[in-house]
Amino acid sequence: MFSLAPSTSTATRQAKRLARRAEELVQRTLTGVGARHSEHRISADAQAYWREPAGDRWQANSHWRDASVFQDNDLWARIGREHLELFERGARMAGFTRPWNRIVDWGCGGGANAVEFAPHAREYIGVDISPATLGECEREVAAVCDTPFTPVSIDVDAPEAALGRITEPCDVFLSFYVFELIPTPEYGERLLRIASRLLNPGGLALIQIKYDTGSWWTRPRRRGYRSGLAEMTTYPIAGFWELASRCGLTPAAVQLVPRNELDKHYAYFFLTKG
Repeated sequence: MFSLAPSTSTATRQAKRLARRAEELVQRTLTGVGARHSEHRISADAQAYWREPAGDRWQANSHWRDASVFQDNDLWARIGREHLELFERGARMAGFTRPWNRIVDWGCGGGANAVEFAPHAREYIGVDISPATLGECEREVAAVCDTPFTPVSIDVDAPEAALGRITEPCDVFLSFYVFELIPTPEYGERLLRIASRLLNPGGLALIQIKYDTGSWWTRPRRRGYRSGLAEMTTYPIAGFWELASRCGLTPAAVQLVPRNELDKHYAYFFLTKG
């Protein structure tokens, strides 16, 4: 006899999706009526979440190779490989031909990007909130190349502290899957100004954001960090372009990825330092 009822696993997944959607609706409704959390509150929540390893979901969000989402597939390896290919195409468009002597990877995570970019550099600097994640990234880099890895641990509420620990300018500045996790769009201006200060004249940044489509569901969330960290901050595409310009970076190109295996509404900005 055949049953039309969904399997237990399918039903469980559907229930979880509905619960997440309901939570998102509640949080966005509260934001819409003015019940936003302050940037200080969101920063503290983000610091508490990212600082220490906390299970498989945390590892997946931090892009550690051992997370279950990366098992039995090649997704972890493809993240870095595809980003390197994207960077090389953007570098050609921007006329960026200088050697990659020093790379800063802001929010390096578990090393999915570092293992592809580090072999091309003389020094690789990973910036992250979690010391454990920096250690994981360093191990991954050491497994593929001899490029020295410099870990820089920061607190969410004081990203500018990295400027005192990165004493030499970089040729390449990378930031993937970070700007959607930051507390507010206004906080992103701080990171762009840091990138501008760190880059050598003629350097190139590749920064990925989530873009606001104009839909109520894609606006910055501004509250409930732990339950919606990947929806916390978005930008209109033109708005981020203009913000980067105000921060001393010249947009050279942007590539949109409406959807991939990880999420949707990604925009990759290629930004040069004059």
